[in-house]
Amino acid sequence: MAESQIEWTDATWNPVAGCSIVSAGCTNCYAMEMAKRLETMRVEKYKDLTRQSGKRVIWNGVVREDRAALEIPLRWKKPRKIFVNSMSDLFHEGVSDSFILDVWKIMAATPRHHYQILTKRPGRMAHIVRSQVGHVLSNVWLGTSIENEEVKERAEELRGIPAAIRFISFEPLIGSVGHIDLQGIHWAIVGGESGRSARPIQESWIDEIYDQCAEYGTAFFFKQWGAWGKDNKRRSKKANGREYRGQIWNEMPMPTAGA
Repeated sequence: MAESQIEWTDATWNPVAGCSIVSAGCTNCYAMEMAKRLETMRVEKYKDLTRQSGKRVIWNGVVREDRAALEIPLRWKKPRKIFVNSMSDLFHEGVSDSFILDVWKIMAATPRHHYQILTKRPGRMAHIVRSQVGHVLSNVWLGTSIENEEVKERAEELRGIPAAIRFISFEPLIGSVGHIDLQGIHWAIVGGESGRSARPIQESWIDEIYDQCAEYGTAFFFKQWGAWGKDNKRRSKKANGREYRGQIWNEMPMPTAGA
């Protein structure tokens, strides 16, 4: 686990390493380059998880369960918001059901923390939570990523999952999501892509998400413009900043009755 610079969390916990590309939002995933860097630093956990594809480093589909990392949150006495698997996806098909349930046991044993689990595989999340977890943990937030309209059906899958808080990360936002039903979705994170190959974001795409958050009472968190500003000019992520509609949006979710 490590303290995090991600604006919406406090720390990251990575009991799983490795992943595979499932949709356009994965194309420039920072975790692929980071995994290669950690392998170069001789971190055994990240060895042989990526391959070279032209000038890019991409996942090779190998996924590794790290049982030594499971108990790390037990040692954190101060309450934290913890992003689970910032370097992977807990619901990747290569992660065993039994390991996912062991992660759940750790989360249940540490109610002082709030765990934020983000997946691009909400169908598997739904199956395991419904059939094997069997109960809602008030400190576990379940989310999915939606980068454009082509994958917005993930919101429907997420909505049916029993959870204290459900959230969607619209990051990297690389296209319009159109109309999206946010009923039962407590939180929306929106952000543009960063990095040398970043794709531009359009302010109109953010506007439609913001307006629908207002309609459904969904908390709105604007994480970043990324490499492209609202004037469609490329700058550093820091230079573009986080201001949208004249302010910084750091809204956080509140669970609703019957969630």
